[in-house]
Amino acid sequence: MAVSYPNCFQLPKISSERHPFKSNTGLSCRASPLYACLKNTDPYLCIGAKVDPLLDSVKWDDKGLAVAIAQNVDTGAVLMQGFVNREALLTTISSRKATFYSRSRSALWTKGETSNNFINVFNIFLDCDRDSIIYLGKPDGPTCHTGSETCYYTSVSNFLNNPEVDENKLALTTLYSLESTICQRKEELSESPNGKPSWTKRLLLDDKLLCSKIREEADELCRTLEENEDKSRSASEMADVLYHAMVLLARREVKVEDVLQVLRVRFEQSGIEEKRSRKQ
Repeated sequence: MAVSYPNCFQLPKISSERHPFKSNTGLSCRASPLYACLKNTDPYLCIGAKVDPLLDSVKWDDKGLAVAIAQNVDTGAVLMQGFVNREALLTTISSRKATFYSRSRSALWTKGETSNNFINVFNIFLDCDRDSIIYLGKPDGPTCHTGSETCYYTSVSNFLNNPEVDENKLALTTLYSLESTICQRKEELSESPNGKPSWTKRLLLDDKLLCSKIREEADELCRTLEENEDKSRSASEMADVLYHAMVLLARREVKVEDVLQVLRVRFEQSGIEEKRSRKQ
């Protein structure tokens, strides 16, 4: 299931016993696509051969900097934006911790070095012009110094509609906006059980109804294939499955992010092997 991209630098997986490019995954360096096209039997020589050309390919500005954006590998949330130079990018590659360059202090800094809320980098992407970089990683805690999950929580539309209201609203994708709404309904139930009724609240209060709806919607999704229905019908039924399944997750206090993390771990594993390991 793993997908390779031409402007993606996948961090090497190397045993910490032999090289400073440390890995906590326990996976062999040779498992990385970084070395797939190289015949050199020593993967540690491959690193030097690959990193310098990579750094040279970045279009650094006249101050030797490029924009770097940190993005949550599971939720897709944009966590923060900073600047990097060659040394900061190299440090990120070697340490797997999102590292930036402070223009005010003229020094490198690693996100989390004082708060311990590191951003653990899994992948690095360059844009088509090679003057912008994405650190795709997993944060250990809140990214923003305010304690917010990300630095992007000011909604322009909300501000324009009511500048006096100081409301923090995370920039959520569709899936996470839905999760947020479901969680809000769950909170409303605990605060006021006899409040305004909603279908989500009804499902949260009735496990039998919720499970029956999930089975029903899953069956209807399968029927769109069996009966060769229109594609839009499949999309509609899948939306129903997702919604009801996410209500169940909220009922079980499981986040969508937890599910996506499980999927990410399975990307480089055979589905047959994964199912076999469950039985064990």
